Amino acid sequence: MVNDTTLLLDLDGVSVIRVERCEDGGHRVHLATADVSARACPACGVFASRVKGSATTRPRDLPYGERGLEFFWHKRRWFCREPTCPRASFTEQIPQIPAGARLTGRLRSTAGHRIRDAGSTVIQAARDLRLSWPTVMDAFPAVAHEVVEAPLPEVGVLGIDETRREQDLETGKWQLVRDRWHTGFVDALGVGGLLGQVEGRTVADVLAWLSTTPLTSRNNIRHVAIDMSATYRAAIRTGLPNAVVVVDHFHIVQLANKMLSLVRRRTTAEIRGRRGRATDPEWKARRRLLRNREDLTDEQFAKMWNPLLAEGKIGRTLLTAWIAKESLRNLLALARTGANRHQVDHARWKFLTWCADADIPEVRTLATTVDRWWPEIAAFIDSGHSNAKSEGINRVIKLVARAAFGFRNAANQRLRTRCVTTRRARGHLRTAHLRRSANRAIPASVVAPPRTASRRRASMAPSR
Repeated sequence: MVNDTTLLLDLDGVSVIRVERCEDGGHRVHLATADVSARACPACGVFASRVKGSATTRPRDLPYGERGLEFFWHKRRWFCREPTCPRASFTEQIPQIPAGARLTGRLRSTAGHRIRDAGSTVIQAARDLRLSWPTVMDAFPAVAHEVVEAPLPEVGVLGIDETRREQDLETGKWQLVRDRWHTGFVDALGVGGLLGQVEGRTVADVLAWLSTTPLTSRNNIRHVAIDMSATYRAAIRTGLPNAVVVVDHFHIVQLANKMLSLVRRRTTAEIRGRRGRATDPEWKARRRLLRNREDLTDEQFAKMWNPLLAEGKIGRTLLTAWIAKESLRNLLALARTGANRHQVDHARWKFLTWCADADIPEVRTLATTVDRWWPEIAAFIDSGHSNAKSEGINRVIKLVARAAFGFRNAANQRLRTRCVTTRRARGHLRTAHLRRSANRAIPASVVAPPRTASRRRASMAPSR
């Protein structure tokens, strides 16, 4: 009959003989082999019947309490009497504690799962489990490959984006020994997380990853969300000819904001003959110029433009560029509003006409870029798909690299980030925790009642 101490230990194959209290407050547990199959020879599989001697090992197990448990496993050494067996003798072993093992299997597995499923760093898992850094690092790939080898989920909208990795330190100098860019493939609509990563961001790198996915999975992809990268667009047209390319609206607005900053710097340099200073009205308004119109109160709006327009040419030039930016945001705001093709074409015509009439090279360059990418922008307005999840996962990737103080091994970095960014898909994040985190992260204007739902697109376009 199994005693209560053996049930509490819950380690298959051994039984507890007695438990002693040590001077430091810990507990010393004496174990005996309880599994008959431990007598099977590991070479030939024949059960031994003659005892050669005894041996005592001290395998380490999961922490228990503040002091932990110290195991003393009293096992026997057996003769193998099979004439053709190369083993003369062997000691008892069980699946959780193989011969010569210093750690139990569940301790190694827990160390790997701390990193894979709990998002812990290697050094933190080593401290919690009282192990060394190399031991935990060796345990991680064994459990991480289960994630990599698992079949990919069916993806309807694929997100592609690049993230920059750190340089590697070699021979005392900063030397680039790996490509500093990683291209990530993300389930942009579902909860699949990071589907894979490849080193580099060329057409060949993207096609190499697509070639490893099943044909049925590639045919299921209807849209691909990217930033304004001609390289990714060319790769999608080759590898996914039936998918619709969608340009993320955030990057379009970001391009418009960069245009406005370039106009401000150039105009200041041409008219004032120097860089901007803190006393210049355009310098004081530099941040408010980049904010959405609906995020500014009437007082803030007047405080921004009254001094600027009093400056003459500088204010008029900035006003022209600012109206171009807001017209572009008005165009993007038609996404998911049910606007018909006539409304979209009219908003596009207003934007392009304004930019064409403006005698500002940066504004015309913006219009040219938007016109060149119009099929992809129109696909965003029709579908509303964005690359927001790719950007969020890139942030997680950078946080993992920062917590690990950088990665010298690119393969380990991809393995770590793949496991961390797929925890939700594997069911290791609680729904309540996700809901609390989302409520803390999303501004109140985004979770406004339906009557103010237009503010959910506040980052795309101002109110008209």
